Amino acid sequence: MKLTKLNPKFLKKHNPRIGLITLASDFRIEKDFNNVIYGKDIDLYCNRIKCYNPLTNETLKKMADDIPKVTRDILPDQNLDCVAYGCTSGTIAAGYQSILEKVNSVKPNTKVTTPITSAINALKSLKIKKLSIFTPYTDEINQSVINYFKKEDIEIDELSYFDIASDLDIGKVDPQHVFETLTKIDLSKSEALFVSCTALPVLSVINELEKKMNKVVLSSNQTLIWDTLREINYNNKIEGFGELFDN
Repeated sequence: MKLTKLNPKFLKKHNPRIGLITLASDFRIEKDFNNVIYGKDIDLYCNRIKCYNPLTNETLKKMADDIPKVTRDILPDQNLDCVAYGCTSGTIAAGYQSILEKVNSVKPNTKVTTPITSAINALKSLKIKKLSIFTPYTDEINQSVINYFKKEDIEIDELSYFDIASDLDIGKVDPQHVFETLTKIDLSKSEALFVSCTALPVLSVINELEKKMNKVVLSSNQTLIWDTLREINYNNKIEGFGELFDN
């Protein structure tokens, strides 16, 4: 048998690379990212981080300890353009600066986005100062969410919630029930609704929600994806995922 050695030709350029860190128990976020970037010259690479239930500020902070290892294992020894940390309440508990430092300890100079910081960026972009919030969280986590927005000078008119302590259970909430629940929230005194938590199925119905409620609707996954695309300098218009993407 003849063996022939051939010379490979390697790519000199690559698409923008997004590294997504998602909770081990999250059913939703990868689907939402893929639905938005499908067919575009963007590469998404995911890894999962151990989640500790029940969700408390302490367990969410503990989860962040694994960020360096989880980040390192996304295309080891290769550069990423942006790492998206897929946990809203986890970012509040651990602190954005801590998450940034943990990512950059293994992927130096990589940009980092999170759901809560992206939500603030979205509100600033849309010039929204008064908000209603919906979460699936318990009272302890809700108070942290409220305090975070207040520190960013965002006025909260109302916060509605499910009071679910397990991230696994959050991911199992019926999407139609989520939609019906959100449409019943009174937004008459608010400029927008923010739906917190990457595990809730909201992104696919944001357009419908905005039409029905006649207000801007934002969600953790929506703002995270929007902000991540901005960080990799993807500026093409994307339709079907709310007014934010038209801005």
